Amino acid sequence: MSREVPISRGMFEMLLRKMTRPDPPRLEPADARLALAALLVRAARSNGDYAPAQVAAIDAALARRYGLDAPGTAELRARAEVLESEAPDTVRFTRAVKDGTEYEERAAELEMLWEVILADGQRHHEEDGFMRLVADLLGFSDRENALARQRVAARVA
Repeated sequence: MSREVPISRGMFEMLLRKMTRPDPPRLEPADARLALAALLVRAARSNGDYAPAQVAAIDAALARRYGLDAPGTAELRARAEVLESEAPDTVRFTRAVKDGTEYEERAAELEMLWEVILADGQRHHEEDGFMRLVADLLGFSDRENALARQRVAARVA
């Protein structure tokens, strides 16, 4: 397992500037990783309750996706929590994730988002609305989004 490389305040501010530009450039892999992690945090926070089960789901998804050890995962999530709180609107934020990954990767990321949403055993209308928006912005139809949710629900049941 690998450790996450620390990000300086200047690098963090540069990433925010990239994401807030009207036509943001394609993100570097490390920036795309951080953007995805922050999107997972935003999903968990979408109903106003950042549940411990959802934090654990974020950590598990990031560790699995990027081969991180526990400290590296916790560090990435902590940076993502800060980015999420300062990041631009969800539309630009999701565009950065979409532009940084291929369709097949985004399909896995959509399921990661559902894993986080469903981790606390509850679904809220804010979460459903968030996921409809994000799925569309990531290039998925309502049907593909529903199928991804069903696959995740079957795994976590």
